[in-house]
Amino acid sequence: MQISNPLPSLALLRCFEAAAKHQSFTEAAEELGLTQGAVSRHVKELEEQIGAALFLRQGRGVGLTDAGRNLYRELTLDLGRLRQTIGNAVAAGSRKEVLSIAVLPTFGARWLIPRLTNFKTDKPDLELVVQSRTEPFNMVENAVDLAIHFGVEDWPGARLTHLCKEKLAVVAAPRLIDEFGLREPANLFHAPRLHLSSRPLLWDALRQTLPTVEGSLRTGSYFDQFSLLISAAVAGLGAAILPTYLIERELQQGSLAEIVSAPDMQERSYFVAVPAGEIKPLTVQFINWIRKQVSPQLG
Repeated sequence: MQISNPLPSLALLRCFEAAAKHQSFTEAAEELGLTQGAVSRHVKELEEQIGAALFLRQGRGVGLTDAGRNLYRELTLDLGRLRQTIGNAVAAGSRKEVLSIAVLPTFGARWLIPRLTNFKTDKPDLELVVQSRTEPFNMVENAVDLAIHFGVEDWPGARLTHLCKEKLAVVAAPRLIDEFGLREPANLFHAPRLHLSSRPLLWDALRQTLPTVEGSLRTGSYFDQFSLLISAAVAGLGAAILPTYLIERELQQGSLAEIVSAPDMQERSYFVAVPAGEIKPLTVQFINWIRKQVSPQLG
């Protein structure tokens, strides 16, 4: 008869996971609300049960051994699945469905969240867990059902469904348009211009469509967030190149007006990312719903 090895307690596994993630017993203790000594004892007990050293003690710091790295890689997946299973059980016990969504901050605030009421219309027991994320992450470890991704089709450990490409437009406040004659696109390069720090080449791409235009492209004010850039454009500080989905309200109200479409030379797109493997029916419903939402607005 085969005797199975006893499983370490969840407390030991959580201590190890936190310590491995932070590469620090002190930071793990802060995350878990324990003392540094308690984390160290739990890790030592786990090492004794496994029969292998998981950390290299280096002065006041720690680093993972090969065995520790292998365990951490697999354990994060296992604990992520366990968290999801418990979350589903809690939802079932309360007769509620739970959908966990990670979303780009400005996309979520300005486009997705105003539409979520439509998705919930026939789902009175649905509860949403929405968090902001800007880069790919381990979806299983973080117990996230789906995420909105912008960029290229690359997210390790996830499956991507294409939503649409991004539509960019040059916009400005009506007062600025009248003052600089911006209804003629060539005049854009003689008017104040606004830039997003993470996309400094958008105006260069636009000028390639207007080859006779001269003037400095990099002058103007720079902003590190779309929300700040939008506010600056509405205030009349300059013309801006913005995704149209972010400024639906401003275009409808007339505080911004579209001057001309702008190219995106990098040809990035929006995707829905889901963890590799089986996904729950509610996630499939959301993907089908959001694909219908984006086709008229962003496609």
